[in-house]
Formats: sequence, C-alpha cells, structure tokens
Amino acid sequence: MQSRLLAREGDARMFVVVLESGEEALSCLSRFVQEQGVTAAQITAVGAFSEVVLKYFDYDRKAYREIPVPEQVEVASLIGDVALGPDGQPAIHIHLVVGRRDGSALAGHLGSGKVRPTLEVMIHEAPVCLQKVHDPQTGLALIRPQAG
Repeated sequence: MQSRLLAREGDARMFVVVLESGEEALSCLSRFVQEQGVTAAQITAVGAFSEVVLKYFDYDRKAYREIPVPEQVEVASLIGDVALGPDGQPAIHIHLVVGRRDGSALAGHLGSGKVRPTLEVMIHEAPVCLQKVHDPQTGLALIRPQAG
C-alpha cells in the first residue's frame, strides 16, 4: 500500500491510497484510516480484484448474506464512507459494483477483496467527526449526524 496526502484545507485532508496486487482492500483501508485518525470521510476508487466477496443485507433476517465472486472483476463503481463506530473506532462502509468479463455486473457491500492489479482510492476527509449509533430496528450501526 502506498499513500500520499494530496491536499489540506483547515482540518480536512484528501489522500490517495494505492493498493497493489495481493493486498486485501478492506483491511488495508481500515489500517490506513486508523493510522491517519480519519473519523469522517468519503471514499471513491477504481481498479480491479482477482476475487471479491460482496455482502447483501437481508432486512428480514437482519443479517448479511455473502456473495463470493471467485474471478477477476473490474471495479465499475466504489463509493463509501468513514465514521466512528459505536466502539469509538473508525468504521468503513463501502458499496461497489464490479463488472465481469462478459460485461455483466454484480453489486453489494464490500466484504473482502483481493486486489489485482491495483485499486486507486481517494479519501476525502471531513473536518468533523461522524458517529454511528446502534439502531435496534435493524441491528446495524448507522450514521447519526447529531451523535458524537
């Protein structure tokens, strides 16, 4: 993983983080935001995975269903956010669309993804802290702008 601070405006920063073949995307990004003290941000990226696990939230079961994709895919769209979880640690929430060789697409939350050959990530930090709060109706930790 390579990174660079691209801009700073007051307390807000913009980073580029480039992941290389074989790196696991979510663990690398989680480590990066932890090390940089990022508590609120938007994430976008382009690149590809040699394999990825998507997750779909089954509202009726209140649980995520994993969708393994054991093949090379292109990242057609990746967007997400960073906020502090109920445990006080930065939590990353990413949605993505991946394209298969035949042009079909799959979408969901990023569960895990092995990068190949690259994942080029932009992290736009906000100058405030966002807090996730446990929602008893869904069982999820959801951003609440007034919390924290």
